[in-house]
Amino acid sequence: MSQKSSKRMALIASKGTLDWAYPPFILASTAAAMDMEVSIFFTFYGLTLLKKKISAKVAPHTNPAMPMKMPFGPKKFQNIEWPIPNALMGNVPGFETMATSLMKKTFQNKGVATIEELRDSCIEFDVKLIGCQMTMDVFGFERSDFIDEVDIGGAATFLEFAADADIQLFI
Repeated sequence: MSQKSSKRMALIASKGTLDWAYPPFILASTAAAMDMEVSIFFTFYGLTLLKKKISAKVAPHTNPAMPMKMPFGPKKFQNIEWPIPNALMGNVPGFETMATSLMKKTFQNKGVATIEELRDSCIEFDVKLIGCQMTMDVFGFERSDFIDEVDIGGAATFLEFAADADIQLFI
């Protein structure tokens, strides 16, 4: 019996908001850095993470557990958790854009890589990025909408890899 040269990790990325864009790219780049063979299947809203320009936003009204903290000002001010009701977060025009800006600034202040940087790391580590053909058809995307490094395929393309994966995650 032959031994595998490395472990395999198979991820499904189904969400395209800023907060949900991080897990697949962090896990994939870390696993690849640990010499694992990694494949990510991007389907439904996760497919937007393979577009040439990522425009992911955070949707605070869909995540009531999200703490709202300020990424600027004195430390004491930054540590306040602002109790903002869901009704306000979901109904105030521009709140999503403001929350996205604050989250990006917080990530920058903490030295967290951007989504684009993490995606580039995945590409450098030869993570296989598979865009879902069915989702492309449903949403009317064209191949030219996506980065060159993406492979387009269906569920069978991904499942061929996932069937032998040591780690399988749906994100």
